[in-house]
Amino acid sequence: MEQNYVILTDSSCDLPAELAQELELTVLPLTLTLGGREYANYLDEREIGFGDFYSRIRQGEVAVTAAANLVAYLSLMEPILRSGKDILMMVFSSGLSSTYQVALLAAEELSPRYPQRKILVVDTLCASMGQGLLVYLAARQRAEGRSIEEVRDWAEREKYHLCHWFTVDDLMYLRRGGRLSAATALVGTALGIKPVLHVDNEGHLINVGKARGRRASLTALVDRMAELAVEPQGQTVFISHGDCPEDAKAVEQMVRQRFGVKQVVISYVGPVIGAHSGPGTLALFFLGRER
Repeated sequence: MEQNYVILTDSSCDLPAELAQELELTVLPLTLTLGGREYANYLDEREIGFGDFYSRIRQGEVAVTAAANLVAYLSLMEPILRSGKDILMMVFSSGLSSTYQVALLAAEELSPRYPQRKILVVDTLCASMGQGLLVYLAARQRAEGRSIEEVRDWAEREKYHLCHWFTVDDLMYLRRGGRLSAATALVGTALGIKPVLHVDNEGHLINVGKARGRRASLTALVDRMAELAVEPQGQTVFISHGDCPEDAKAVEQMVRQRFGVKQVVISYVGPVIGAHSGPGTLALFFLGRER
């Protein structure tokens, strides 16, 4: 049975463009400024190529990101409501961005104009392909015939089981964003220490461990999956990377070998998230007992 609602998310979901299209998602591009020019972060890279973005920040250019724009939300949502469809909005973590607050404002503004329509907003408390995985699973729920309220309630429950585990290669990006102290970043860089981080139940980025060297940090992510994942062999696992596809492949191989996982989706950490995590970021996303 076809459901008469649209799932709307934003481009910090970092899904491959073809997959977003296949799932029939509506995606609001968030924006960033690089080299004095503003770019919209479309999943299909139409305004800025992801490889090009990483090459430019490696050369020292600084990217600045902004929250979602209310006008952009309204202009994307209104035609959907006018066409007689409801909207389920699944947005970037309120612990990392004010995008959720802007989504609520957009819903507030449009609801009185379209009293027959439903606009439901979910704060995913997720980021990058963690948000992408929650949206992907929600789209599958919709395809199975669940109503907009059923999928909203499912997402509100499941988001606390959406595990985000990641590491970065260059600590200075996290330092610049206030995620690490300058002293920790300097000492870590000097000793080749890589942080192991996750996104907690409030949707914040938390530094929970460290590994000596890159390979050990990648293995640490897979070890966390061993501790937390529920029936991993039956899951679709997502891996995102900041322009380090070989490392993503290495983690994919570990996940397939250790857990018998059949389905793995790999994609870039897009420019909006990548501006804060830097080149060499590697993240692993799966469903677990808890985050």
